Amino acid sequence: MPLTIRTGRASDVDALLLLWTEADAEPTHTDDATSLVTLMERDPRAMIVAEDDHRLVGSVIAAWDGWRGSIYRLAVAPSHRRLGLARRLLQHAEACLSEQGAARLQAIVVETEPLATAFWTASGWDRQVERIRFVKG
Repeated sequence: MPLTIRTGRASDVDALLLLWTEADAEPTHTDDATSLVTLMERDPRAMIVAEDDHRLVGSVIAAWDGWRGSIYRLAVAPSHRRLGLARRLLQHAEACLSEQGAARLQAIVVETEPLATAFWTASGWDRQVERIRFVKG
C-alpha cells in the first residue's frame, strides 16, 4: 500500500501520541487525547497525517484562525525520515491553509533542534528574529 496523506480522525489519537513519542517531538501539556479530539472537533481539517501500510508515520497541524495560518507538530517517524515526507506534509499543510484564505503563515519550531531548524530554513521559510513569543499555559 502506498503512503497516503490524509486528514486525521479521532480514531488516530492514540497512534498520533505514539508517533510524537517515537519521533522524539518535544512534549507539551496538550499532548493528550482530550486536546487532540478537541482540535479535530473544532477544526476537522487541521490535523494532517501520513499513513504507510495502516501505520501513522507523520503528522502536521495546520490551523487557521481567520487571521494567520499556524503550523505545529510536524513530526516524522524515524523509519520514514530522509525520504521527503516532512516536505510533503508541509506542502500539504501550506496548500490546505491557502485554500482557507491564509495569506500569512507561521510555524512554531523548537530552536534547540538543529535538524528542525535546518529543515525549515531549507524549506524556504524565513526565521523571524525581531519578535519574541510569549506563552501562557
